[in-house]
Amino acid sequence: MAKNKLNKNWLHDHINDPYVKLAQKEGYRARAAYKLKEIDEEEKLIKPGQIIVDLGSTPGSWSQYARNKLAGKEGGGINGMIIGLDILPMDPIADVHFIQGDFRESESVKQLEALLAGRKVDLVLSDMAPNLSGVAISDAARVEYLIDLAVEFAQMHMKPTGSLLVKCFNGTGYNEILHKFRAEFKVVMSKKPKASRDKSSEIFLLGKTLKNPL
Repeated sequence: MAKNKLNKNWLHDHINDPYVKLAQKEGYRARAAYKLKEIDEEEKLIKPGQIIVDLGSTPGSWSQYARNKLAGKEGGGINGMIIGLDILPMDPIADVHFIQGDFRESESVKQLEALLAGRKVDLVLSDMAPNLSGVAISDAARVEYLIDLAVEFAQMHMKPTGSLLVKCFNGTGYNEILHKFRAEFKVVMSKKPKASRDKSSEIFLLGKTLKNPL
């Protein structure tokens, strides 16, 4: 019974959520677009001409937002490149290259490198999150693992002056993740956008300029 009540409460909150309504109105696939929008507006992350990689891109709202920011090229299309990567399928988004696969595996890396053609990435976005079990220690380890993967990806594929934005959770293991970010980036900021629900421990970490690019 408690679970049913919880599901009903979540559904009620979701249906009445102003960001859900805004996403439906503006054509975004998820309310998560507004988290990126707020951080981008504060930090001016997305600029014309950039190469952007969206890790864990499905369902695609972050790629949609980035695409809208790079739109306006003469004759249509975008001024820059966006590559989405996910092990789950994603419905196509105009002007966004999508690679379905695990970015740790050679097949996905080959596809990525073919698109990059020797160029480095300006901005790496990661809204990846594991399926949480409710066991704090194991959940923290899963979150940390995904963030480690995103940092490693940035070190390999991003310009030294680039930026990495990842989803994190403020709880067990957060200080360790923050410490790692500070070891790898010259500038580190934590962000809690308004579109991130108050009840959620979700927080975003932004790292700018790599200290140790590979």
